[in-house]
This record gives sequence, structure tokens and C-alpha cells, in this order.
Amino acid sequence: MTTFFDAVGGEETFRRLVADFYARVETDPVLRPLYPEPDLSGAADRLRMFLVQYWGGPITYSNLRGHPRLRMRHAPFAIGPAQRDAWLKHMSAALDGLALPAEQDVALRDYLSRAAASLLNRPE
Repeated sequence: MTTFFDAVGGEETFRRLVADFYARVETDPVLRPLYPEPDLSGAADRLRMFLVQYWGGPITYSNLRGHPRLRMRHAPFAIGPAQRDAWLKHMSAALDGLALPAEQDVALRDYLSRAAASLLNRPE
């Protein structure tokens, strides 16, 4: 049985997605302040490993970091509608660059939209 991870092109696809996303975050005035590290490579590695694992690839994320606990890990950061919308805008643009088949594209967008909404922790 082929996993979603394999069907979209494996690690390389997620590497491209995350690299494009973080290139956009680097200059975003709404999102960049949420990343305390001067270099975004650590955040990029964590997101890539998480997405790879979630979609059926190697479980490196859990082996290195334990259970994802996304809400807990994001709780220290003020994530309101503006941050969610900026995150989704950049992730959507990065997904556009992958030009995945429609079914895979829709599945990724749906998941990422729900994940972003679940991390809201501040009112407007």
C-alpha cells in the first residue's frame, strides 16, 4: 500500500514545501516575531519532520521530540487570526509551487487549514 507520503514524492516534496514556506516567513512582519531563533532552520527541520511523519513517512519527529503535542508546543506564542491567516497564506503559496495533483493538494490544504485553526490561542 502506498502512503500519502510516497504518493506526493516523499521527503523531497516536504523539504521543498517547508523551504519555500520558511523563505516567505523570513520577511513576514506578522509571523517572523513568533520565531525567537535568528536562524529558521531549526523550525524548518521540525515542521518538515512533523509533516513527513504525519503523512506516512519516517517517524524521526517522534524519535527525536516525542509526541507532537502541537497545541502545547505552540501555547507560548501569541497565535491569533492574523498569525493564522499569514501562516496559511504562505503555506498556500508554497503548496502552489508544488503543483500536486488536485486530490493530494486538497488533502494537504484541508489538513493544514484545520491544524492552523486548532493552534489559535489569542482573540483578535
